[in-house]
Amino acid sequence: MSALGERGAALLGGTLQRATGVGGGSLSQIVRIRLSDGREAIVKTGPAPVQEAAMLAAMAAAGAPVPAVLAADGQILVLSVIENNGGLAGAWTDLGHVLKGLHDTHGQDYGWRCDYAFGPLAIVNTPSGDWPSFWAEHRLLNNLRHVDCAIARRLERLAADCPNRLPLHPAPSLLHGDLWGGNVLVAGTKISALIDPACYYGDGLVDVAMLQMFDAPPAEFFAAYGKAGDERLLIYRLWPALVHLRLFGTGYGSLVRSLLDALGV
Repeated sequence: MSALGERGAALLGGTLQRATGVGGGSLSQIVRIRLSDGREAIVKTGPAPVQEAAMLAAMAAAGAPVPAVLAADGQILVLSVIENNGGLAGAWTDLGHVLKGLHDTHGQDYGWRCDYAFGPLAIVNTPSGDWPSFWAEHRLLNNLRHVDCAIARRLERLAADCPNRLPLHPAPSLLHGDLWGGNVLVAGTKISALIDPACYYGDGLVDVAMLQMFDAPPAEFFAAYGKAGDERLLIYRLWPALVHLRLFGTGYGSLVRSLLDALGV
C-alpha cells in the first residue's frame, strides 16, 4: 500500500503523508493518498493505466461525470477524489440521463482503437463495421476454449444466430464497458462519477445489460434513458457472465447456463 502511495505521490511531484486502502477493486489495488501539501488523490493499478486515462478523457468529452486524471504511467493512474455519499436507489433517474448522454456520442465503427483487459482476461476490440460479427467473435466465440464443451457448443449456436438476433448497424455508442453498480459513484441523488471504464463503441444496451448483472434498474431509469430493453439484454449479459465465470470460477456457470436457456440455445 505504501509503495503504491509513494509512486502516486512521486507522479504528482509531492511527498506522501498518508496512504489508505480503498475497497471495491477486485482486479486492481487502490489507495487514497494525502500529500504533505494537503493535496489528496486516488491511486490505482490496472491493466493499462494510460489507456484507461484516454477512456476517461473520451467519456469526459461526451459530458459524462468522471474523475479528473491527474497523472498516469505504465503502472498506475492517479485520479481526483470524488464525492460518494449516496446510493443508486435514489439516483436511477440521473443515471438514465447520464447514460443517454454518453450513448449519444457515436464512433465510426464498433470496437476501440486498442484492446484492453479485465485483469488477466483480454478484451479484444478490433474494429468492425458489422455489430453482430463483432459481438459473436469478440464477446462470445473468444470464450470457447475457456468453458466446458456443453457451454461452448451453445455459444457457437448463439454466435451463428447473432445476425438474426442483433441489429446489423445500431448506433455505435460510446460505452462505459463495465457498468455495474460498484463503478457508479453517487452524491445525494446525482451521479458524481462513472469509474473504471473499459470503453468501446457498440449498442448502448450493452451497458444497460451490465447494470442488470447485480442491480434491477427501475422504470424511472428507463424513462430517463429513453429506451426499453429486449432480448438483446440477455445476449449482452452473457459477456459479463462469461467474464465472471473465467475470472472467479464455476460458481457463475449456472448464470451462464440460465441465460443460454432463456435464449433457447
